[in-house]
Amino acid sequence: ATQAAAAGGTTTLVEMPLNASPVTTTAAALQQKLHAAGSKIHVHCGFYGGLIPDNFQNLPALLHSGILGMKAFLVHSGIDEFPNVSMRDLEESMPLIAEAGIPLLAHCEWHGEADTASLIAQPTHYQAYLASRPKSWENEAIRRMIDLCRRFQCRVHIVHLSSAEALDMIRQAKNEGLPLTVETCAQYLFFDAEDIPDGNTLFKCAPPIREKANNDLLRQAVGEGLIDFITTDHSPAPPSVKAMESGNLQEAWGGIAGIQFLLPAAWTALKNRMSLETFIPLMTEHPAQFLQIWPAKGVFQPGSDADFVVWSPETAFEVTKEQIRFRHPISPYIGQHLQGAVLETYVDGQLVFKNNQIITKNAGRCLLRK
Repeated sequence: ATQAAAAGGTTTLVEMPLNASPVTTTAAALQQKLHAAGSKIHVHCGFYGGLIPDNFQNLPALLHSGILGMKAFLVHSGIDEFPNVSMRDLEESMPLIAEAGIPLLAHCEWHGEADTASLIAQPTHYQAYLASRPKSWENEAIRRMIDLCRRFQCRVHIVHLSSAEALDMIRQAKNEGLPLTVETCAQYLFFDAEDIPDGNTLFKCAPPIREKANNDLLRQAVGEGLIDFITTDHSPAPPSVKAMESGNLQEAWGGIAGIQFLLPAAWTALKNRMSLETFIPLMTEHPAQFLQIWPAKGVFQPGSDADFVVWSPETAFEVTKEQIRFRHPISPYIGQHLQGAVLETYVDGQLVFKNNQIITKNAGRCLLRK
């Protein structure tokens, strides 16, 4: 329920069982996660707090606990401990979040009309799952967040944008000068709904991966700079909750496992649309600026931290299960042909990854907002 924040090119998630730690809705819960992370992280890691109903009394301490942002769901998250917020919750909380100067990250789906009968009748059909979470849900949630951003002048960040129909609203809000930022994910740029096989729950995420025509508009928006940077929304779910044997998309845990392949998957999807000079800041400088840790992170220059990757954008490779270094070796990227191989990773000038092996363990540290 907490998300690790991308800091330059060398940040990861500390993966724990789904029930191992409470949602980070209090400063005490954050301390528990920091203690759990301890010396177990190979690269730098930051944390977001969770905004939930009826938690207003805990919000001031959490906002000043060192988190890099607050995360809210506008539709149920799938975790009972992390319910979605109401408009009233947002109206009460956003003045405090704005005063703290940190971003409010919004999972933008607003529950409305949808075709759920098809998914019930055909729970393994990807097109049925896609119809059960339509673009209209996302569009309405983004419209509401833009209105709130305008009212409270609170930094609002739209996470994992998948509906291209919302791009015009986003463009207008940015032209208005609102403090709005937007990300999309590698899976929305690399995969298209038409190519996703039925019964493969590894592709299930929310919002869903949409059609090629929609995703081409997302790719175009990244090239135009309308979308600020690219992430993975990595979900390290164990196979037991992904319903892999039944292929039931209604029951399977949602989320894409792919943090290791952010750089090559995004580059493969965009390499024919932009130069390296345009692409690299989407992975480094822009997220570091969003997290307010630039120029210590996210830029390669004297005086900045020596956190960087060495990679070959021309090198093509096929993803295998044996290459995976995150906790559960399942991913829709297995079997995919990507371009842009990561050769080495350095953290604070120290070599931590080379030839697909972790060389130096536990070199990372938790990044806390000053």
